[in-house]
Amino acid sequence: MTQTAHNDSVLIIDFGSQVTQLIARRVREAGVYCEIVPFQSAEDGFNRLQPKAVILSGSPASTLEEGSPRTPQIIFDSGLPVFGICYGQQTICAQLGGKVEGGHHREFGRAFLEIEKECALFEGLWSVGSRHQVWMSHGDRVTAIPPGFEVLATSSNAPFAFIADEKRKYYAVQFHPEVVHTPDGAKLIANFVHNIAGIKGDWSMSAYRAKAVEEIRAQVGNKRVICGLSGGVDSSVAALLIHEAVGDQLTCILVDHGLMRKNEAADVVAMFKEHYNLHLIHVDASDMFIAALEGESDPETKRKTIGRLFIDVFEAEAKKLGGAEFLAQGTLYPDVIESVSFSGGPSVTIKSHHNVGGLPARMNMQLVEPLRELFKDEVRVLGKELGLPDSFIGRHPFPGPGLAIRCPGGITREKLEILREADAVYLDEIRKAGLYDVIWQAFAVLLPVQTVGVMGDGRTYEFVCALRAVTSVDGMTADFYPYDMEFLGRAATRIINEVRGINRVVYDVTSKPPGTIEWE
Repeated sequence: MTQTAHNDSVLIIDFGSQVTQLIARRVREAGVYCEIVPFQSAEDGFNRLQPKAVILSGSPASTLEEGSPRTPQIIFDSGLPVFGICYGQQTICAQLGGKVEGGHHREFGRAFLEIEKECALFEGLWSVGSRHQVWMSHGDRVTAIPPGFEVLATSSNAPFAFIADEKRKYYAVQFHPEVVHTPDGAKLIANFVHNIAGIKGDWSMSAYRAKAVEEIRAQVGNKRVICGLSGGVDSSVAALLIHEAVGDQLTCILVDHGLMRKNEAADVVAMFKEHYNLHLIHVDASDMFIAALEGESDPETKRKTIGRLFIDVFEAEAKKLGGAEFLAQGTLYPDVIESVSFSGGPSVTIKSHHNVGGLPARMNMQLVEPLRELFKDEVRVLGKELGLPDSFIGRHPFPGPGLAIRCPGGITREKLEILREADAVYLDEIRKAGLYDVIWQAFAVLLPVQTVGVMGDGRTYEFVCALRAVTSVDGMTADFYPYDMEFLGRAATRIINEVRGINRVVYDVTSKPPGTIEWE
């Protein structure tokens, strides 16, 4: 399903900032639809989306470097409101007659703005003479502003921290309003899309649902669709949305690859067969998957092997059905963004277990991806809109490769069973403590390390189990959950006592800043 024009939308041009997705979150929190496009394809994105306003992101690049990213001229010729953030401010100045220089005092972290002039963007927010915390992250800085611009606010190290040409509705800031460290940043962005661009902010999940159903029907016609139903929230919401659009033309396939959580396959089959009128086929392919993975230690090879085998299973099942023209997936917007990253850096392989880039040429099928415009938390809102119970919508995310990537090092059936049991005990303790809905994602990891331990009167040589738990809103950034020691002691004791093969448990305090690979 292709992304199409939306009424009253915002285009975000990505110059490579690790927090560009946060700009999109702030815009959508204001009730306005937006899309992110890499700067190289910004003109095409502009023509396709036909936005009402444009936001320019930050970047690790420097406008002083030859060949550094630039805003397409069509943006400035359009007469639309433009909001430049950090590098976005610098490229506005570099392109419109101002000046940017390096070698000045770099500024990374907390800073304070002094408001010097009134501005439509400040309505209900800031007043002349007030002082406000913002978050800076820049090496170069603007040293001369273009004709028509004026200074609205300064900081101790940025004399042009906030500038504007209000006649043309151009606004540019040196700081990052999208991050939580700028307390008023979300309101500032909301003021831009509402007060400056005149967008009402009436984009809703109900409207998205209706639009998606129409687009699925237009894409699929009277053809058959198969959907890989993992039992996770993303694939389940995608399946229900497609079923609403095309009914019995959809067949869902649950592939049990032997890498699911304890009782996962049986629970999913029971729920969908009892509560939803979906045609669901349960394929036990665990022997095939585990045989292909046994002994494999490279995580990327694991992902690609699993992805390849999934395709093989779907292709075989489609043939049994007499053919299917479409394959449905629960691809999300962050998957799409990361798969088209302009930098060519590590993000291009982050989602290698999603077929964001397309299907093998041998498969005469097209992808149906009705969630590819949504963030993770928005999918949960859509799930509620479609009638999924809260208990299901709130399930912790579980990656397509499943336990394979939570078992670093070589995979064996024995290790998978040990991990499955440890994970089940851990999640049981989380539920008993009333923490399941507080935590975004929690799981056990079986480390490729064995240690000597003494249990009772005997010596053991068994695996180390790591526990992870993170809090997040949208899955793009996360921080570890601060368990108390009583909980950790209780969970560790149960795992060691009940799961043969583990004699030590540790807690992982890894966080996930924006722009990094998944925790798994």
